[in-house]
Amino acid sequence: MQVSEREFEIPLVVDHVDLREHFAREVLERMGTDEIPVRFAVSATDATGYRCEIGMMSGSDIPPAARRGSIFELRRRSADNPDKFNVVMLVPTGVGATIGGHAGDAGPAAILLGSICDHLITHPNVVNASDINELPANGLYVEGSVICRFLMGTAGLQRVRANRVLCVLDEHEIEMLTEVSVNSINAARATYGLDCPEIVLLKPPVGLKAGYSSTGRAVGTVENLENLVTALEPFAGTFDAIALASIIDVPRSYHMDYFKSDGQMVNPWGGVEAIFTHAVSMLYDLPSAHSPMCEDEEIMEMDTGLVDPRMAAEAVSMSFLQCILKGLQRSPRIVTGEAMGSPGVLTAADVSCLVIPDGCLGLPVLAALEQGIPVIAVRENENLMRNDLGTLPWAPGQYWVVENYWEAAGVLCAMQAGVAPGSVRRPISMAPINRKVVETFEPELVASEGSGEDGLVGSHAV
Repeated sequence: MQVSEREFEIPLVVDHVDLREHFAREVLERMGTDEIPVRFAVSATDATGYRCEIGMMSGSDIPPAARRGSIFELRRRSADNPDKFNVVMLVPTGVGATIGGHAGDAGPAAILLGSICDHLITHPNVVNASDINELPANGLYVEGSVICRFLMGTAGLQRVRANRVLCVLDEHEIEMLTEVSVNSINAARATYGLDCPEIVLLKPPVGLKAGYSSTGRAVGTVENLENLVTALEPFAGTFDAIALASIIDVPRSYHMDYFKSDGQMVNPWGGVEAIFTHAVSMLYDLPSAHSPMCEDEEIMEMDTGLVDPRMAAEAVSMSFLQCILKGLQRSPRIVTGEAMGSPGVLTAADVSCLVIPDGCLGLPVLAALEQGIPVIAVRENENLMRNDLGTLPWAPGQYWVVENYWEAAGVLCAMQAGVAPGSVRRPISMAPINRKVVETFEPELVASEGSGEDGLVGSHAV
């Protein structure tokens, strides 16, 4: 089994109507019988069509569990739950986001937004910072593909006290580098009580190779995924979440190029990590997260000098592993089917708003559009995605564009208070007046046409 990225153009739809169904049909036409889409993004929209990039799992040995349903499947929520104010915050991986595109540097924004909602539902890319993970206390650490299913209405989330986190590491050729990861896991067990039932050393490993798409997004390929599936078979039922650490094949120059780029180079590792964990979550229906392992001692000891603050967490880490262990310790359980109606399970009906960088178009935005979930797009979080989200067929008051996360917090506060966000700004416009002409029908005329026993029908508005 392998997972790889593909790019293609999909024809434009007038007024972008029924986009999700349009994309689902077009992707299905381009798929082989032994392929399953695991990740979908629209990198650009222009006058002729949509530039789409898709992570595709392929192979004749794909387990039946991976074919449970399409990533494009949507179950419409019947209503929204006003009892709680829950926010989903996303910063897509591999798109070079100014905030959240490096090493957990969207964490402060997550803490800010988390302070004004009941639950902040976010994904590893937002808060993962090597040895640091400052997910707010009310935050739910949810793998990206699971958030897509959650917003689509095909999966729910249930809070847990703690997970049994199975740790799967590449058995490194350099024993010391394996030991660094094992020490990180034992540090988590000793300092904050991580429950790790087993450390699995994987040999031969799953092969991860990073690269860039034609649009500059970080992508990659995952080879020999069956090695992981085979290795995990003896442990079925003994774990609730999967922490993965493996070597990612990149040109050696990327390490120093990245740290010396002053934040201009798109993090090359994140894209392939994303499609890997998407595939793992699809195969096992369990929380998962990935961290890279150093290729060798020379890279581990590389003198980066002073780096951009957004990258600093990576420059001071040895294993890069602690952030995913802390996140997975309490990552919510994935709930499907009838169990989604159980008490305490969050579903799409419980989502009050989605906050994204401006221009990012993928399954979460398509789901929010159809589910009637308000969306806030943050302009300051610039990225590689080139989509004018304002042209989508939003309902009135469903889509808001703000300059920064300060303003996003303000709009969320207004929503939570039940105040129309626009009413806080000045100038304030006049409410539109729509004059309706009421036509009154004479009873005698209606009676003469035999409309009722007594001929009285009254009047109606036109």
